[in-house]
Amino acid sequence: MSQQQYTWVPLVTLFGVLWLPFGQYEFLVEHWMKIGTYAAPFLLFGVLAMRDQHATRPLHADFKVLSVGLLVAYILHQYEEHWIDFFGNHYAFLGYINGLFARLGGCEARSPCPLTPAAIFVINTSLVWLVGVLAIWRAPSHLFPALAMAGIVVVNAVAHIAPAVLRQEYNPGLLTALVLFIPAGLFFYRQVVRVDARYKKQAAISVIWAVLAHVLMVGGMLLANLLTLIPESVYFLVLIAWSCVPLLLFRGTEGEPVGGCSQ
Repeated sequence: MSQQQYTWVPLVTLFGVLWLPFGQYEFLVEHWMKIGTYAAPFLLFGVLAMRDQHATRPLHADFKVLSVGLLVAYILHQYEEHWIDFFGNHYAFLGYINGLFARLGGCEARSPCPLTPAAIFVINTSLVWLVGVLAIWRAPSHLFPALAMAGIVVVNAVAHIAPAVLRQEYNPGLLTALVLFIPAGLFFYRQVVRVDARYKKQAAISVIWAVLAHVLMVGGMLLANLLTLIPESVYFLVLIAWSCVPLLLFRGTEGEPVGGCSQ
């Protein structure tokens, strides 16, 4: 049995420990972004330390290393967005989004605001951490999960930059969206297409997947926590399921591994 065939066991265990109620849930809902921040340098060290010394490609063309880079970039973004923003405000994104809904008239005293700390936790650990881990696991032989990670990076950057331009104001996460997301996401797409132009189709579909991820993220949040038409737990299950979709797409169509460590 190959390494990638049995790695799903610790992967499922990892996210099971993250999401299943073992007594840690309330702690993680409040502190997940801090754990991610402190884990980021260890993640970088681990992938570089275990990189095959006989890898045929340099770091900037190693798609497993680049996948780690995308995840680390997003973890740094989560620091600014959900822990300490550019102006030193703590947990600012929660108040920013719910304040926006309040100004639009959709969040009133009789109707709870749609974004909850639990929703923030599951959104970021599914659509980001889970997708990022799948990208690292499957690269370089199956690149669509990594393309999906690049897609979520680029689309989320637009989701920060567009309202900042329209409203002429800072929003939590804007700085890292500009400085990290746009360069990292576009660089990854460029490197993949340079290796094989046939990946253009997968790149386009990964952006569509990321756009739909944001639609599900916002739409499900409104259905669960503003309109109360579905339980929040169902919303979370949909997010986790959508995060696994990249693992199922374009399997077995890549041929030989592209970039990365020798197999």
